[in-house]
Amino acid sequence: MPEWIQAMVAWAMTPLSGAGEHHIAVIVSWHARCMVVGWNILLPLGMLVARFLKIPRLSQWPHKLDQRLWWLLHVRLQVAGCAMAAIGLALILGHGRDQGAMALWHHRLGWAVMSAALLQILGGMLRGTKGGPTDRTSLRGDHYDMTLRRRIFERVHKSLGWLCLPPVWAATALGLIMVDAPRWMPVVLTIWWVAFLAVFIHLQRTGRCYDTYHAIWGDDPGHPGNSRRPIGIWVRSHPTRG
Repeated sequence: MPEWIQAMVAWAMTPLSGAGEHHIAVIVSWHARCMVVGWNILLPLGMLVARFLKIPRLSQWPHKLDQRLWWLLHVRLQVAGCAMAAIGLALILGHGRDQGAMALWHHRLGWAVMSAALLQILGGMLRGTKGGPTDRTSLRGDHYDMTLRRRIFERVHKSLGWLCLPPVWAATALGLIMVDAPRWMPVVLTIWWVAFLAVFIHLQRTGRCYDTYHAIWGDDPGHPGNSRRPIGIWVRSHPTRG
């Protein structure tokens, strides 16, 4: 193996502090793995899917409405992400003996995002009924009629998840420093998040963030929700309505 490759591998495997060896308790390492997979990969991917895949580029909208692939992916990714985060939390409970300022902020940020995840789950359970022409139980529904209950849910649900990202980044960075992680870990996570943000910016700039209501029921002005502006930052109607 060329010397320059050996040097790069040695640098990547060296702890952040420059120490000769990396030591970490098994339970802490599994806590970190669960949290990274849950909060840095699965949950953000689920958010990206929900924001940009409601009306796929090659879909037959408005001839084919309520394409549920985005919904299935979103729910499964969020359930898996929350499950991983819950396992990570359960693993570390009672083991946080470090009382330094860095550990304190790591704990605070961790509890904040876990509380937000719980609120998102409860909000989803309390979002109300769907309704609409395809609902066999009733045309009337919180979503179809865009009741106050539904509007509150959408404003909270659409914003809270994205607001979690900065504290997730901070908690992850603090965690990596606290365990003196090998240098390759923050490098890989940084590359991942740069790629994630690049995809987000591209999809947003190309107008892929469509309104949920519009994706489900189309652009007919007779639907009560189509008389309202889409809820959320930079959420748009389909180009046929501008």
